Amino acid sequence: MEMNGVQRLEHGHIGAGGQTTGSAGASGDQPVFEDLLQQRAKEGLNFSKHAARRMNERGIAVDSQMMNDLETAVEGARKKGAKDVAVISAQGVFIVNVPNNTVVTTMSQSDMKERVFTNIDSAVLM
Repeated sequence: MEMNGVQRLEHGHIGAGGQTTGSAGASGDQPVFEDLLQQRAKEGLNFSKHAARRMNERGIAVDSQMMNDLETAVEGARKKGAKDVAVISAQGVFIVNVPNNTVVTTMSQSDMKERVFTNIDSAVLM
């Protein structure tokens, strides 16, 4: 089963990159799940279905410059040990789960008035 480009690792099945995986704790050239997550994190941010729907509903556009800025902000938060971060920009707020490298929801500037952010441990202003 594939989720956001990373295939689920199961005993004896194909993993990311077409490599056959072994059982947990196998030694050698076998990919380790944590290594695969770290590799995936370096490939860029993912947007959950919920976040993509909110962006569409709220008219939030993300161009390549904005994406680069978001990735830089998330990487800075990652270096500080953040787990769930609110990235606040002129376009809106992006709530990102840092370990999964996934934008989980978004809000436009007009949606932010009198809003309370919960379940975050950090914020980055862009």
